[in-house]
Amino acid sequence: MKLDLTNAIYHDEDAARAHLESIRWPEGPRCARCGSEHVTRMKGKSHRPGLFHCNSCQMPFSVTINTVMERSKISLAKWVLGFQLMASSKKGVSSHQLHRMLGITYKSAWFLSMRIREAMGLPKEPPKGSMGGKGKAVEADETYVGGKARNAKKGKPIPPKHAVVTLVERGGKVHAEHVPNVSAKNVRAVMNAQLDKACDLKTDSSLIYDHIGPEYASHETVNHSEKEYVRGTAHVNTAESFHALLKRGIYGSFHAVSEHHLNRYVSEAAFKFNNRIALGVDDAERAATAIRGAEGKRLTYRQTDKA
Repeated sequence: MKLDLTNAIYHDEDAARAHLESIRWPEGPRCARCGSEHVTRMKGKSHRPGLFHCNSCQMPFSVTINTVMERSKISLAKWVLGFQLMASSKKGVSSHQLHRMLGITYKSAWFLSMRIREAMGLPKEPPKGSMGGKGKAVEADETYVGGKARNAKKGKPIPPKHAVVTLVERGGKVHAEHVPNVSAKNVRAVMNAQLDKACDLKTDSSLIYDHIGPEYASHETVNHSEKEYVRGTAHVNTAESFHALLKRGIYGSFHAVSEHHLNRYVSEAAFKFNNRIALGVDDAERAATAIRGAEGKRLTYRQTDKA
């Protein structure tokens, strides 16, 4: 889908505000503080555009209240374009690219991108055991992301690699998250939080799955050390495909990602995988889903000040 930069939502504040309101409140405005439908749109020169008054809690609000966009000095049109650009780029768009395209400072572009990644992340209390189920195959695999020794400058330390555990329901969605290290304890914690134990588990021959596998309906493995990658329905190729996309984004677009922020980059990759064309989601709907995900989340600069 080609991005139409002539669309008013990308350069007109009123159009951008109306676009955000239609996504957040498809059935009409609700109080962003208490959820009441008894609200009044404030008009006149004495009120800033987009301001509502709640007749229930008697508090003012706008479409950005209680979202990652709250109290931002960046225009709404640039927020809408930022969401669209990040949702449309399969392997990610760098903060420098956003800085150039949106016409804002690099610092603002970096902070905007981090807040959009926060919106793309899981809800604060994601449903437990929501992946898999009876008769469904789920792949579990782990990988390491970070700098490569051959790319380290002379005399500089080799950038550390960080572990990511990935679970993929075949034909469905992915869950991926950074863990301190790949151990049976850490991997089991991720799997217990996400998987229905009635699913059929597919893994490689890593020893960490020897004790985890029997907890599921079935467990099949492939032995990569023996150059075995597929045996019947046993493989982890879907998970490895997701890892390839994640790494291409980090190596090709972002170049370096600190451990402090890694989970946000992983969440962005998982969000795009879970809202991909193969599941019937186009670029516009993916951006709208990210905007809906901004509700109930805040990210202040103090929370992102560790590089």
